[in-house]
Amino acid sequence: MARYLAGLATQDDSNKADALPLHAVRPGGVEILLGHLPAAHAALLRLNNFSGAAGSIVLLPAADATPAGAVLGLGDGPALHGFGSAATSLPAAYRWMPQPGDYSEDEAALGFLLGAYRFDRLRAEKKPVAQLAAATPRTVAIAEAICLARDLINTPPNLLGPRELADAAAAVAACFGAKTTRIQGAALQKRFPAMAAVGAGSDRPPEAVLVEWQGSGAGADAPLISLCGKGVCFDTGGYDLKPSAGMLRMKKDMGGAAIMLGLAQAVMALDLPVRLALRLGCVENSISGRAMRPSDVLTTQAGLTVEVGNTDAEGRLVLCDLLAEASIENPDWLIDAATLTGAARVALGPDLPAFFCTNDELSAMILTAGETVHDPLWRLPLFTGYDSWIDSPVADLNTVASKPMAGAIVAALFLKRFVGKNISWAHIDVYAWNDSNRPGRPEGGEAQALRALLAAIETQSAAARQA
Repeated sequence: MARYLAGLATQDDSNKADALPLHAVRPGGVEILLGHLPAAHAALLRLNNFSGAAGSIVLLPAADATPAGAVLGLGDGPALHGFGSAATSLPAAYRWMPQPGDYSEDEAALGFLLGAYRFDRLRAEKKPVAQLAAATPRTVAIAEAICLARDLINTPPNLLGPRELADAAAAVAACFGAKTTRIQGAALQKRFPAMAAVGAGSDRPPEAVLVEWQGSGAGADAPLISLCGKGVCFDTGGYDLKPSAGMLRMKKDMGGAAIMLGLAQAVMALDLPVRLALRLGCVENSISGRAMRPSDVLTTQAGLTVEVGNTDAEGRLVLCDLLAEASIENPDWLIDAATLTGAARVALGPDLPAFFCTNDELSAMILTAGETVHDPLWRLPLFTGYDSWIDSPVADLNTVASKPMAGAIVAALFLKRFVGKNISWAHIDVYAWNDSNRPGRPEGGEAQALRALLAAIETQSAAARQA
């Protein structure tokens, strides 16, 4: 779904010619840059003690005192983050063109565009940002996908309920001619009964969305990539009610669905030679006389019965039905993302998603891709020694463990019960949020793992073509 990108100039042939040069440099390259600049500009940088520190900017004046260019310090970190401060630090009245350096054009442009993002559509005052003169179609597609996910996560819950999230998925699918199926009401209760139970307490009814697409270069035997996302648009915790502080960010509990939808959009926009199936569970976990209770026993899509050990462990009930149905198709890769456990954040903090995988080759591909594109994940074990912790005396399994430890692993083991045998499955437990403003990563919703997964899918589809 095409999205207006703050920070990207309207594309025409004059943009590059009219743009001002943006020189980006690391601390070790400052002296080399000084030797290539006009003497007056080099002297100005020395006067400002410019060291190439991340985020530092010096404007280079023309004879009439208007900017003739600028120098941006990248620091020693990824250029993607180094360029993240450019859009909000450079004068907004001008278009800018990064000059060649020890970074790729795409990395510089993506960092610039991600740093320009602001969720300001509900504000009367919108602060302008500097404009990037040009970007490749691939970079634009990735930036649009990430900003779509950020927008959805940032949207207040009164404006984004299950229906609105499903609408967003359908709109994306329509842009690329994908087939969309929306499952609601009695059909949802029959097809995805555990998901229906999670949403039963809300006046905003739950629904599932299935999007199916095939790339123009994908044949019937092309890899099938199946994506599943937890879309809990607001999570009160149900009868196991969250404290008020724990509810403040629960609009982001649909972050997994937003990331999977953004990933699907990027795959379709780049027309990768794959078959794609996207399943989103769009629900709200509320309290009412219809809401599920602790100790309820639910039937799932897979036929397994599940005892509700805690109504605030609802995300795994949404995903288990989606994973069970996706497994029937025997996909080459089955990937899910969810803001599933606080335990993952305790273990790894906010910036490092917990990653579980049943296939070492798939795991290596995703982890390597994450390192390459600076979108890291950390693999945790599917330790079968904890499998018995989710046994139930009245049902096939319980949603929570009998021991208050290893919460992220236990949640992954629960989901694994619903994944078909011999399927290459990856589960990503994300935070989907930036707690503070950092270059390229503004405070608010974040599409963690999207770029890593996209790079891995590109690698996999290219390998499949050559096979």
